[in-house]
Amino acid sequence: MIGSVSPLTAGVLALVALLAATLAAVTGFGGAAVLLPVLVAAFGVRDAIPILTVAQLIGNGSRVWFNRRELDLAVAGWYSLGAVPFALAGGYLFAAAPLSALTRLLGVFMIAVVAWRRLRRAAFPRPSLRGFAAIGAGASFLSALVGSVGPLMAPLFLAYGLVKGAYIGTEALATLVTHSAKLFAYGGSAVLSLKAAVTGLALGPVMVLGSLAGKRIVDRAPEHIFVLVIEATMTVAGVLFLIRG
Repeated sequence: MIGSVSPLTAGVLALVALLAATLAAVTGFGGAAVLLPVLVAAFGVRDAIPILTVAQLIGNGSRVWFNRRELDLAVAGWYSLGAVPFALAGGYLFAAAPLSALTRLLGVFMIAVVAWRRLRRAAFPRPSLRGFAAIGAGASFLSALVGSVGPLMAPLFLAYGLVKGAYIGTEALATLVTHSAKLFAYGGSAVLSLKAAVTGLALGPVMVLGSLAGKRIVDRAPEHIFVLVIEATMTVAGVLFLIRG
């Protein structure tokens, strides 16, 4: 728990969690890429991902609330249909999975998506509503293994036509379901310790504060600027995934 680390480490964790939650509330992702390396340094990999999942559960819940009037419940519903069983499967596999190659692959994918949008001047293919069940299955399985795959989902939600609060809130609701299933699996496989749960909960108020700050930024940002920020964040996260992998 945060109380078991030094005051300096606890302060750094709180500050990074605030920045991560604000970034996630503006772009729909990126928070995990910011927060996870600090959690790994403080607690080790096996505790870091469950801690991150608990903190993200709170952060996503707050983003759903702040954007509740703009949610696309149909998208979230189809996503959840595929997400729950595959998040459970990925959560149970997490304890023994080799993750390095998968992390690098995600980094390549993120950079490739941005390149496609910029160089081809073509929109990412628009998924069907029912297609979000398959998206939820694949993204949730990977999320259980590497912590978060928000950048993987972002171009698909944007291609469907969700922007600003509709995108942020709907993506957060879909991810909330994934994180709930992951935590169930982590607990069942003894990966989720009491220390990890308490630490994630301790970061919760900071995550909510960051979500509120991000919501205010999104409400004031023009749509074209909003998409550019997401693409820039995807590129940075992709490079970080390549390096971290």
